[in-house]
Amino acid sequence: MLATEAESLYNDLEKMSVQEILTAINQEDRKVPDAMKAAIPALEKLISAASEKVLNGGRLFYMGAGTSGRIGVLDASECPPTFGVDPDLVTAIMAGGDSAIRSAAEGAEDHPTQGWQDLQDRKVSNKDFVIGIAASGRTPYVVEALKTCRANNIATGCVVCNANSPIAVQSDFPVELIVGPEFVTGSTRMKAGTAQKLALNMISTAIMIRLGKVEGNRMVNMALTNEKLVARGTDMVVAQTNLAYDDAQKLLLQHGSVKKAVDAFKSGNV
Repeated sequence: MLATEAESLYNDLEKMSVQEILTAINQEDRKVPDAMKAAIPALEKLISAASEKVLNGGRLFYMGAGTSGRIGVLDASECPPTFGVDPDLVTAIMAGGDSAIRSAAEGAEDHPTQGWQDLQDRKVSNKDFVIGIAASGRTPYVVEALKTCRANNIATGCVVCNANSPIAVQSDFPVELIVGPEFVTGSTRMKAGTAQKLALNMISTAIMIRLGKVEGNRMVNMALTNEKLVARGTDMVVAQTNLAYDDAQKLLLQHGSVKKAVDAFKSGNV
């Protein structure tokens, strides 16, 4: 029995009060940080290897199905606006394609060859790094894609919520987040999904920091896509240049990012 499929520690959920339900879910959620802490050594190895690939011109791929795939899409889609990187640098591939993000694609995760085909469509190579995401660790779409990656000398990692899983066997850098049974038996959108999201937060953020996309503690390459972000960026420019707010904003909009604006100011290219 997989830990993620094991019987919930709670029963007669329908007889619980709302307070009892929330308290029990919170009790289970509190186990996630401990699982994350235990996985830090494995995450460090994965991130170091993936960073090396990206720093040398490679790309990062996430692959998953269902909730795991959607978590990958969420993290990948946030990288361009947050860090100002090309949308292709971090790519999420989901079983069933983009339509499966909103609607379940029945059976898509069971196709053993489609994952590799989806990677080939994006011209994956041994410069890249591929991370499979699967709570169970046995999703054929992901497992077989990683297996074929390794046969083609493409580095692999995984984020999984069971020990000794098929996906870990096919990963050069496996990360196991053992959070145990879900409050609702088998509902891995809960603790397992939370742990996977935290892991991807760590992976993408650490890689972007190593790429130089963060300075100090600031997102100096963020996309200026709305008034809030323009105001945040302007405040950053003010803090680093002592310019008046309006002058800082003008400089920011002229150069398109905090980093470029501050660099221009420091070089006298204003």
